Amino acid sequence: MLSNPVYDPFQILIKIYSDGAHVKQAIADTYIEEQYRSRTVKIVYGVLENDGYFDFCIRHYAPKAPKLAVRVLLKISLYMLLFMDKKRYMVTDLAVTLCKKLGKSGVSGFVNAFLRRFDREEVDGSLPKGIEGEAIALSYPLYTYRMLKKEYGDRAKGIAAAKSAGVSVRFVKDAEKYLEKPHIQTPFNGNYIFENFVRDEGFDEGYYTFQSVGSIAICDCVTPCENLLDACAAPGGKSVLLAQKCAQVTSFELHAHRAELIRQYKTRMGVENVTEHVKNSAEFDPQYEEKFDAVLCDAPCSGFGTVSENPDIKLFRKAEDFVGLQKAQTDILSNVARYVKKGGALYYSTCSLFECENDGIVQAFLKGHPEYAVEKLTSPLAHDEKTCGLQFLPDTAYGAGFYVCKLVKRK
Repeated sequence: MLSNPVYDPFQILIKIYSDGAHVKQAIADTYIEEQYRSRTVKIVYGVLENDGYFDFCIRHYAPKAPKLAVRVLLKISLYMLLFMDKKRYMVTDLAVTLCKKLGKSGVSGFVNAFLRRFDREEVDGSLPKGIEGEAIALSYPLYTYRMLKKEYGDRAKGIAAAKSAGVSVRFVKDAEKYLEKPHIQTPFNGNYIFENFVRDEGFDEGYYTFQSVGSIAICDCVTPCENLLDACAAPGGKSVLLAQKCAQVTSFELHAHRAELIRQYKTRMGVENVTEHVKNSAEFDPQYEEKFDAVLCDAPCSGFGTVSENPDIKLFRKAEDFVGLQKAQTDILSNVARYVKKGGALYYSTCSLFECENDGIVQAFLKGHPEYAVEKLTSPLAHDEKTCGLQFLPDTAYGAGFYVCKLVKRK
C-alpha cells in the first residue's frame, strides 16, 4: 500500500474526472487509509472547489494541456500549496515521488519544474478583467456566473464564494450529549450545524440523521395535513420529516434502488406512516387524481444551490442541461398538480439559485392552471421574497441555496 498522502486523493479524483463519478460515491468506493481520511476528503473537496482556478494556473505555465493524470496531480499539489500551507519542497517531492510510483517518470521533470516555478501573484496578475476573471478566481462556470450576476448583481460574488457552514444534523432525541462540540443552532427545532461530526451508534438507532438545512426549511414551510404526497422523494429525508406533521406520507421515486433508500431511511428512523412507491411523477396515474391534501414537488434541478456540498456539479453541469431540466420540472409539476384535492396545497421546491428553474417555472405553470393561486410563505431562515416563492441563498443560509413556493387549488 502506498503511503504517499497524495495517493488516496489522486485515486478518488481520477474516478471523478475520468469516469464522471459523484464525489461522495467516489469517496465511498475507494479504499482510504483511515487515519488520514479527513485530510484526504479535505483535499478532494478542495481540489473540486477550486478546479476552474487550478485549470487557469496550469494553462498559465503549460500552454499544451498535460494529460489528465498529470493535471489531477498538479491540482492536488496546488491545493496543498495554496490552502494547506505546505512547504513547496515537500509538495514537490510528494508529487514527483508519486509520478514515479505510478509509472509516469517521464513527466516527473515537468511536474517538478511546474511546482518550483509556480507563483500565485504572477498567475493572479494575468487573470482576465471583469466577469470572466471573477468566474475563474471563484472557480464558477462562466455561463452560470453570468446568470448569477444578472439576477443578483454585486451580491453574485458572495453567493458564488459562500462555503458550507458545516455538517447539518437533525436530532430526534438525545441532542444534548452532542452539543459540547462546536455547533451552530439553526432556527429549526433539533437542527444543529457542526464543524465536525463523527457518525456513531446514535445514527443507526435513529436518534439523529444528516439532513441539509435547506431540506428542513422546505419541510418547515409545509402546513400539517392528513395525506401528503412527496413526489420526488429519494433518499427520503423530507418524507420522514414530514411524517411528523402529516398523518400519512406517500413517497414516489422513479428508480427502484432509490425507492429502497427511502425504505431504509424510514426504517432506521422508526417511522411507520411513510409508504414508498416506484413511480414516475411525470406520468399521470388516474388512481391518484385529487387524492392528496398536499403534494410536495421537490423537482430535479441544476443543483447549483448545493455546490458547497457537491462541488463536482460545477464540473459536469452544462448550459444545455437547463433546457431538459426545465422541461422535467414543468412536466412533473403539471402532472402532480392533478393529484391535489380542491382546497389542497401544491408545494414546488428546488435546490437551484436561478429564476428559470424557480419562479419562472411557477409563473408559466400558473398561466396554464388558473385553478391554482400563490399563497405567501414565510420562514425563520434568511431569504429573499420572490414574486411567487422564497429564495434562500448560500451567503445567508449556511452555504445552502434553495427555493420553495406554495400554491393552493381553488375549491
